[in-house]
Amino acid sequence: MNRIKTDLCVIGGGSGGLSVAAGAVQMGAKVVLLEGHKMGGDCLNYGCVPSKALIASAKQAYAMSHGSKLGIADQKAVVDYAAAKDHVHDVIATIAPVDSVERFEGLGVHVIQEFGTFISPTEVQAGDTIIEARRFVVATGSSPFVPPIPGLDTVTHYTNENIFDLREKPKHLIVIGGGPIGMEMAQAHRRLGCDVTVIEGAKAFGKDDPEMAEIVLNKLRDEGIEIVEEAQAEKISGSGDQITVHTPKGDLTGTHLLMAVGRKVNIDKLDLDKGNVAHDRRGLKVGADLRSVTNKKVYAAGDVAGGLQFTHVAGYHAGVLIRSLLFGLPSKQKTSHIPWATYTDPELAQVGLTEAEAKKKHGPALEVVRFEYHHNDRAIAERKTTGLIKVMVVKGKPVGASIAGHLAGELIGMWAMAIANGMKMSAIANTVLPYPTISEVNKRAAGAYFSPRLFESDTVKKVVRFVQKWLP
Repeated sequence: MNRIKTDLCVIGGGSGGLSVAAGAVQMGAKVVLLEGHKMGGDCLNYGCVPSKALIASAKQAYAMSHGSKLGIADQKAVVDYAAAKDHVHDVIATIAPVDSVERFEGLGVHVIQEFGTFISPTEVQAGDTIIEARRFVVATGSSPFVPPIPGLDTVTHYTNENIFDLREKPKHLIVIGGGPIGMEMAQAHRRLGCDVTVIEGAKAFGKDDPEMAEIVLNKLRDEGIEIVEEAQAEKISGSGDQITVHTPKGDLTGTHLLMAVGRKVNIDKLDLDKGNVAHDRRGLKVGADLRSVTNKKVYAAGDVAGGLQFTHVAGYHAGVLIRSLLFGLPSKQKTSHIPWATYTDPELAQVGLTEAEAKKKHGPALEVVRFEYHHNDRAIAERKTTGLIKVMVVKGKPVGASIAGHLAGELIGMWAMAIANGMKMSAIANTVLPYPTISEVNKRAAGAYFSPRLFESDTVKKVVRFVQKWLP
């Protein structure tokens, strides 16, 4: 058995773990990184990257058959589903070197390609190596949660971990789960020529603002996706190429089944009890400093920290941890400035409080300003006029923003910056943007906040009349 002593042992080679390892080693710390599966984690191999690549293929197919409103004859796209998957894997391969063992070893990280397991509060074993570290960072991410639906084990079913390896185009894809992953894959497959049915036990896009979600859902329905809400999957049966999902709202039959009902954190292999690391089904029990409440040598990053499950949150956690782990400075995470986006068409994005959350928290102090895409000149030029932005404002500062529409995932960045830095609405309104751009949606929303104050104020009008009377 080999033994290693190090400053920092990072368990998990996904977004959070790689960011911590790269930052720490380049600042002079000795770092050991453990990864028993694929470097890059879920995001690179099964999540963000492959899904966006497949969405790009689907978007191209859709554009070919919907050009008439721009003066281009509609052409039925000839979809090579296997070739689209080749594109997906080429994208993964192109990005993979950035997350590779070779790159991290080149930076000076000691990479061990084994799963890590705690054997004591101060030691982790990986293969035939025991690592004793001053600090441990658990960044093992999450994986698809597959509920124990009766009959599910009797049929072939997919998750985001293997749907990108499927090379035969489904004739009729049934998606169980109406969250971001399920809806993105539903629209992508519909645009690639599949019949698609989505089954959701509660409400589709249930974590987003209902008004914004409905804008997106209406578009998905218009494209031919059947969305059945409040229909819990009670049983699954099938034979041959037929799979039937039995629900209180009827039986729904297709040829392929994708499970997209949520995520579970990857902690089963860690033996956290031996490490004296408190945990539950949501992950490690940590404070705002991301430090274990029971073992001060252990920290968490990303999904296993028990909060928002997004790649960019894992990267943000890495920054929080670098400050405390390397410099011994107090550093805490916050979530009020964390955005998220769903890459359907139109996109759906959120940062801070939704309208309902803001009303509950701030009451009468809340102002909600709105601006619709169909007033944006660039959106009109590109026929992308379906969309809405809502900004929740308290005492002149945004506390939340919700966007449904073209490039919502890009537009939300300005509001994330504003909230993160305590900026006022005037900072957005004072920003000069190139014309015509979709980003003017943000500026016009800020303008909608000030318009009543300027144009509907009797005081302002009296002042202007007085000044005009006496100006030479």
